[in-house]
Amino acid sequence: MRPFLILCLLFGVLACGLVELTETVTPPATRPPVALPPTPAPVNTAAPTPTPILPDTGWRPLRPGLEQRTINLTQATTSQRQETITLMRLDPAFFSFDIAYRPGRPQTLPQWQAETGALLLVNGGYFTPEYIATGLIIVGGQASGRSYEGFGGMVVINGGGLVLRSLAEQPYQSGEEIAAALQSFPLLVRPGGGLGFPDEDNRLSRRTVIAQDNQGRVLFLVAPLGGFTLHQLSQWLVNSDLDLHIALNLDGGASTGLYLADPLLHIPAFDLLPTVLTATPRE
Repeated sequence: MRPFLILCLLFGVLACGLVELTETVTPPATRPPVALPPTPAPVNTAAPTPTPILPDTGWRPLRPGLEQRTINLTQATTSQRQETITLMRLDPAFFSFDIAYRPGRPQTLPQWQAETGALLLVNGGYFTPEYIATGLIIVGGQASGRSYEGFGGMVVINGGGLVLRSLAEQPYQSGEEIAAALQSFPLLVRPGGGLGFPDEDNRLSRRTVIAQDNQGRVLFLVAPLGGFTLHQLSQWLVNSDLDLHIALNLDGGASTGLYLADPLLHIPAFDLLPTVLTATPRE
């Protein structure tokens, strides 16, 4: 075969191979685009704006004869909260008072409320490790214990009405006809509004106070953050706008507690309590 013809034949074979090669590497049809999930909205990581704390809510009526007030105190040097004082002010024309006592069988405030049906309860006076009240206590006209002499104060209840008295100025006399009573110490406000605890002390603790103002209204006060010594609390009460005639310190520390059934407000005591003071609306 002539060289020229051989070259032509070889060129044709190569051309066919190129055509086949081109066809075998042709890419398949393009796939439809895949839908991507929407980009999530950016998360707001900024801290929420704190609700401002009112230094003093003022007296707010909860029901006839009952008012509530909250006072937030701050330290002058650090502006940090020192204490939150919760006050309940009751008109005796609308409420009757009583004392409940279970020697050796203490209960929580909610348990006491369930048993007594009272609207408002606070812890009572001091008690021994065996949950026996110290000082004199009278429940249902029956007295037990021994009266403090020359110091402290006494809550006296007759006919549902309540009176506070100084045991130094008006000692308990055996045979007094009293329906219910308890004793505690010290007086934080002496009768007439005088400073009741003038001695400096350095023991900060939770506090519970019962008081009467010059209009005869009964006040329950709890300071649960442990921001007061007895002397500081005595000074604060005397210099406050509460117009107090007399105020008595009740058991504090782990015993401090308050329970309002409606609207519900519970400042829990850390200890079980053998004694509570109760207030119930008059019918």
